[in-house]
Amino acid sequence: MNVDVFTLFPEWFEWFSSQRHVSNVLAAGSSLECVNVREHTPLSGGQVDDTPFGGGAGMVLRVDVLDSALRAHYGVDPVLLRERRRVIALAPGGRLLDDRLVDELAGEPALTLLCGRYEGFDERILEHFASDVVSIGRYVLSGGELAAMVLCDAVMRKLPGALGHEESAAEESFSVALEGQPEYPHYTRPAEYRGWRVPEVLLSGHHARVEQWRRERSRERGLDLARGRSQG
Repeated sequence: MNVDVFTLFPEWFEWFSSQRHVSNVLAAGSSLECVNVREHTPLSGGQVDDTPFGGGAGMVLRVDVLDSALRAHYGVDPVLLRERRRVIALAPGGRLLDDRLVDELAGEPALTLLCGRYEGFDERILEHFASDVVSIGRYVLSGGELAAMVLCDAVMRKLPGALGHEESAAEESFSVALEGQPEYPHYTRPAEYRGWRVPEVLLSGHHARVEQWRRERSRERGLDLARGRSQG
């Protein structure tokens, strides 16, 4: 997979790229490239944003600046770029990132991620350059960089070679294997600590009973989540 991130802070992704599962994916042939939007602005003084029409606080990332950055990197009109690859703008009002969308994106050969900043994007960027607008949650961050890392992390750990055991990503929270439910509880040694004992079924060695117990706990957690309760 080829992932390009358009950002004002490419240095932030140096730490992210060094994470074990990400470096594994990159070593296996995938790529993660950061494009500094400010380096491609057609405006003087490295300007990338401007005040919003109609008034209001904050600054808005300009459409001509993103046009210039995308055109410089890919050599095509950005309007046509989304015919070649998924161009994803990270914004609070977009489609919520969930395991189904992660699976969908993990099947793509190439992704382009657009990181907003300040008050966000000029709406024409979303309308004409982005094929998708994605949100990692109904809250506001100072920019799209952290959201881009969350999306990349979730997608890349699904790719071959990312994890030590391929099955690690198969049966986890919200996966198809768990019917979209949260993952079941996990325990490890010691079997008893301060009077808190591991459920006996997990010590039984009876694989069918263990599997049944795990599925039941997963469904229970799904019901609790639907009712707004925290996992415990």
